[in-house]
Amino acid sequence: MNSSLQPNFKYHFAELLRPILSGMAPSSPDIEIEFSRPKQASHGDYSCNLAMQLAKPLRRSPRDVAASLVEALSASPYLEKIEIAGAGFINLFLTTSVKQQFPRHVLRAGETFGHGNIGAGKKIQVEYVSANPTGPLHVGHGRGAAFGASLANVLAAASYSVAREYYVNDAGRQMDILALSTWLRYLELNSLAIHFPGNAYQGEYVRDMARLIHKAHAGRYIHAPALLYEGISSEEDSEEMLDALIANAKKLLGQDYAYIHNFVLTEQLGDCSNDLLEFGVVFDTWFSEQSLFDSGAVANVVQVLEQGNYLYEQDGAKWFRSADFGDEKDRVVQRENGQFTYFASDIAYHLNKFQRGFERVIDVWGADHHGYIARVKGALQAMAFDPSKLEIALVQFAVLYRDGKKAPMSTRAGEFVTLRELRQEVGNDAARFFYVLRKSDQHLDFDLDLAKSQSNDNPVYYVQYAHARVCSVLEQWGEDTAMLAGADMSPLASVVELSLLQKLIDYPEMVEAAARELSPHLIAFYLRELAGEFHSYYNSTRFLVPDIPLRLARLGLVAAVRQVLSNGLKLLGVSAPAKM
Repeated sequence: MNSSLQPNFKYHFAELLRPILSGMAPSSPDIEIEFSRPKQASHGDYSCNLAMQLAKPLRRSPRDVAASLVEALSASPYLEKIEIAGAGFINLFLTTSVKQQFPRHVLRAGETFGHGNIGAGKKIQVEYVSANPTGPLHVGHGRGAAFGASLANVLAAASYSVAREYYVNDAGRQMDILALSTWLRYLELNSLAIHFPGNAYQGEYVRDMARLIHKAHAGRYIHAPALLYEGISSEEDSEEMLDALIANAKKLLGQDYAYIHNFVLTEQLGDCSNDLLEFGVVFDTWFSEQSLFDSGAVANVVQVLEQGNYLYEQDGAKWFRSADFGDEKDRVVQRENGQFTYFASDIAYHLNKFQRGFERVIDVWGADHHGYIARVKGALQAMAFDPSKLEIALVQFAVLYRDGKKAPMSTRAGEFVTLRELRQEVGNDAARFFYVLRKSDQHLDFDLDLAKSQSNDNPVYYVQYAHARVCSVLEQWGEDTAMLAGADMSPLASVVELSLLQKLIDYPEMVEAAARELSPHLIAFYLRELAGEFHSYYNSTRFLVPDIPLRLARLGLVAAVRQVLSNGLKLLGVSAPAKM
């Protein structure tokens, strides 16, 4: 067994096979030993196809190889029998007593049950959300937040040293557009007739920030609109017009522009931080993009790439040879006007991550950034860093459905459903759980009506209700639940009880799988299945029976179910209520 206090049967079986495997196939020491859960109980508790993998390189029949592996597995005290099935599958059957006593491991481990050690303390950084601080977070950001936070929790449970980080895009054009938008609304409050571009930020939050500036400073930042539009001939709301307005605003305001820019940044970042905190999403570090420019890190990266002959000049701009690293085309890192691109600062940011000593870096990106992966990894490789240590978890957009209709979401137009509005409508728990009900790179339709319903069709209600039901049973019992960790569980012998016991055994392995595959949705799936088995057990079985040993055994089992439900929900950032 591993160093954990809780049994990990797959790990135990694999350790039994490694010595014989190294003798049988010394040229394949890293071959993965996998044990799966058979769909049919008649095929055992675990199944292994290792013999079939080894047969060809060993030039032996799979069943002959399986016989050698079975001999090694026979040393396990946890197995009742081992069968060789079909072409060479090995089916393993746990002893009934091992299953029966498993709730004691759960109850003794308590909140740490399910925690493993595959991370072995390695430093890993998870960067998620990282939305431009140009407006309230919307429901798309919410999915990235829920996924990233849950993933970080799962990795921490697997014994990684996890650092949670938000990358603040405080140096780009979008912040200039927000600063301009707010200043224009401020001028309106001072009764000045201005043209407000349709492609500026339109939301009411922009007017709110303008009101705060006006209340604090009255007319201090007034400038004649005629000067603002000087040299701008186009009447269309083009991007070029927006850039010209930004340039004129910077010229007119001088040093005061920095105040407007910093004010809107602080306001929006504060709102974002509070929104996420209320959602149960926290960060260890809020990393400023601007700091990379201030420290010279961006300029240094471009210089290093240039010295390594990874850049070339064309039309006055500097291009990174990203096509040489699998990108569809080369990318600009410095424009002809001398300004660095977003890509240049992203290279500097990722270089900074590894310079801080992280052994693995996980970026949680929107699925629309898929094409960005090759260029970032290519830049890291050009900088002599191992690109495989950067992993990208893509998150598809979430679409809300209310009364069967899609809700519009457009930040610049100001017509969007915010994360805060979603949380107020369905609650934090439903939002966190629904967001991780699908694999992150799969499309998600968020049914608001289902999320608010108190029915078995609502998965978060279904899981939380199972937890509350156990709490009710234990409250009716009225004695100290601590004694259940020492109770004899051998009376647990029914088919439904043995199935529920096996489900508890699966939990640590599910947490490990979620960590390995960067897939917290596996925990959500597992919790729904565990809740389903418990509800069936609850509906078919009496717990407070006169037979005291049987009563304590059944109470120990449901108390273990409660503990696992609580632990799993905590990983997903969802509460485990005692009453509903």
